[in-house]
Amino acid sequence: MAMSSNESFAYEIMQDLDVDYVLVIFGGVIGYSGDDINKFLWMVRIAEGEHPKIIREADYFTESGEYSVGAQASTTMLDSLMYKMSYYRWATANISLPLTQRTTLIFSGSGSFVSVITSPLGSTALVGM
Repeated sequence: MAMSSNESFAYEIMQDLDVDYVLVIFGGVIGYSGDDINKFLWMVRIAEGEHPKIIREADYFTESGEYSVGAQASTTMLDSLMYKMSYYRWATANISLPLTQRTTLIFSGSGSFVSVITSPLGSTALVGM
C-alpha cells in the first residue's frame, strides 16, 4: 500500500514497518518494460483488495480509463510514491551515455515535457527513508 500512497502517507507506513531503504527498478533509460512502474498496477490492485476504502484502482487511470504515466496521468498516479521514486529528477537527468536510440518517449511530469532517448544501459534508484 505504501507505493500506491502519496508521499506523506507512504512515509508513515514505512516508518511503522521500520523501513530503511526502498529499491525501485526503473527502465526509463532503455525502455525496459519489466520495471517497477510497469508492475505498479498490480501493487494498486493488491492494496485495493486489502484497503478498499483507502486505495481505488480507478483513481490511477486517466479520464479515458487508461493506465498512463504520461501527460494524461491522474493526480493520484502523479502523487504516488512509486511514480515519484521512478521519475525523481528525471526532467533534469543528464544522460551522457553512448546512446542507441531504440525509443523516444515524450514524458510529462508535473507539466514539463522531456524527450527521452534510450540507451543500452538501465538505471536503478536506491532511496533511503
